[in-house]
This record gives sequence, structure tokens and C-alpha cells, in this order.
Amino acid sequence: MKAVFAIPGDMHRKTGGFIYEAEVLAALNRIGVQTTHLELSDSFPDPSPHDMEMTLAALAQVPADVPVILDGFIAGTIDPQGAAQLAAPLVAITHHPLGYETGLSAERASLLIQKERAALAQMAHIVVPSPHTAAILCSDFGVDRHQITVAPPGFTRPGDCKNKPQSPPLILSVGLLAPRKGHDTLLAALATIIDLPWSADIVGKTHDLGTKEALDQLCADLGLGSRVTFSGELDRLALHDRYSAATLFALATRYEGYGMVFGEAMMFGLPIVSCDTGAVPQTVGNAGILVRPGDGNAFGAALRQMLSDVDTRTTYASASAVQGSELPTWEDTAQIIANVLRTLA
Repeated sequence: MKAVFAIPGDMHRKTGGFIYEAEVLAALNRIGVQTTHLELSDSFPDPSPHDMEMTLAALAQVPADVPVILDGFIAGTIDPQGAAQLAAPLVAITHHPLGYETGLSAERASLLIQKERAALAQMAHIVVPSPHTAAILCSDFGVDRHQITVAPPGFTRPGDCKNKPQSPPLILSVGLLAPRKGHDTLLAALATIIDLPWSADIVGKTHDLGTKEALDQLCADLGLGSRVTFSGELDRLALHDRYSAATLFALATRYEGYGMVFGEAMMFGLPIVSCDTGAVPQTVGNAGILVRPGDGNAFGAALRQMLSDVDTRTTYASASAVQGSELPTWEDTAQIIANVLRTLA
């Protein structure tokens, strides 16, 4: 069986959605689905008319019996009339609705939601990473549940996942430096536990310079400069070293369609502090404490409990290790998607 996977720009960007797609593409080929990568303009989700025309022309070259998997940026903003004319069946990979990104103006969010609703109506099938995202597409975008398949992310277990916590305790956070990830809330929370021994490392690529500058200023204003490090984007080995050295994982996210970093933290048996939002409760399960998004005091109280109460920390760490040992592989994820492709081909 053959398939085409259309991804805008560099598919090796180290964000959850692009990691998911690059890993799935590779795993599909490993399990026998000959999947060709079609690189499209990196202007999505805001393609120019020319880029949209070129995208539709490229997709029109795919035979009718070869399913096309579309990255979420493309699937959420493709011209619906143009998509309806394509012969090949279209499969959307929808990590979370584009209009649900934090920091958008009301007008921008509304426009993206309208575009995605119209675009998804042209999909033969939709693949999502979590039951939460499936429910959102049904309730808010009018998608029939039978058109959706949940394919949770897979994970590649490092050779050594042993937790070797450093002293003082390391609070690790991993996420793009973007408003949705809630690093401002994390910094506010850390300021409430300044009396405890700890250091914190926030790992993630700068999404926009304004957000990074605001976080730097907030860190300075709160007097956290000597205890908080912004490490930027790390390669896999360096990131695994940080997970191994950490005492707990903390991400004050405002919304997640899944949150692959939670799975990575659980592979190392780290107790988690995060927020009760989106797919986080389903993903984290019994591995951590969840609080209201945007509440620095509540987040700080959860961090204090984890750091100060050994029994609490041990209980969540044990649950995290169990859940981490049960995570699927990328071949498992690819097999779910391959089953979808077979029904369409």
C-alpha cells in the first residue's frame, strides 16, 4: 500500500505536532506502508493565494487510490472547494483546533475556526492524538465521530530511563516559548516557593521574540534569575539528560490536544504538576497534580506539596513510572493510521 504525507516546511522541527508527523511517516514506512513525503510551503496556516494554488496542484497529481495525509496546518486551512476536486482521499492529522491557540484575537480565532470547520468537512477521515480532541471536533466542528480515529503519539524509550535526580531538586519544564505553554504562570508559581531549595530549567525554542523578552523580564522582576534557566531547544540526548536529572516535571499549559512531553516525563517516572485543561487529565492520569490554568498560587502550592512531601512525590512518581512503561511505540501509532489508510485505498 502507498500513501503521501503532506507537511509544510521543515518536518523536523522539534515541536509536538511536527515530531508526531515525522515519527509517523518513518514508522509507516517501517511497517510496510510506502509513504512519500510531500513538502509544501511553510506559509501554512496562512498560505498566500499562490501557495494555495501550488498546494492544490501538487495534491492533484496524487492518484485516486493513494491516500494523502495532511498536516494539521494544511488540513485546517486548505481551500475547501479546491479540496473537493481532488481525486485522492484526504486524511487530516488534527493535533488541536488552530483557532484554540492562546493569544489570538477574537477575530483571528473566529476566522481560523470557520476555515477549519469548512476544510475538515472535505476530509475522508481525521486522525487525532486524544479522545479529547475527537470530542472537540464533534461538538464544535460538526464532525461525525465515525470519521475520527484516535492515534495517540508513540514514544521511543531511551536505553537508560533511570531517574538520577540532582541536588538541589530540579524542576523541569519543556515547551515552546509561546503564550499557550503558560511559562509566565510557572514563573509566578516559582516565586511563591522561593524559600525552598530548587532550581528550574525551562527547555523550549523561542516561538516569538516578544514572548521570550516578556518571560526574561518577568523572571528578573520576580528575582528568579539565579535559579531559573532558559535552555532553549535541546537535542534528544541532552533533553533525556535533563529528564533524568529532574525531581519533577512542571508545565503550566493553558491548553493541550495531547502533550507529548508528559509521556516523556512519565518514561522517566517523574511526578507531574500541570493544569486541568484540554487533554491533560487524560494524558497525565494518576501521575500528577492538576490545577486551574493561569493560577500561579495554586500551581505554586502543588509544587510546594511535591517538593516538601516525600510520600506525595513518591506516590505520583510510582504512578508515572507505571504509565510510562505502558506508552505505545511509534509502530503502534503507525499501525492505527495504516488501518485507516487501508479502508480508504
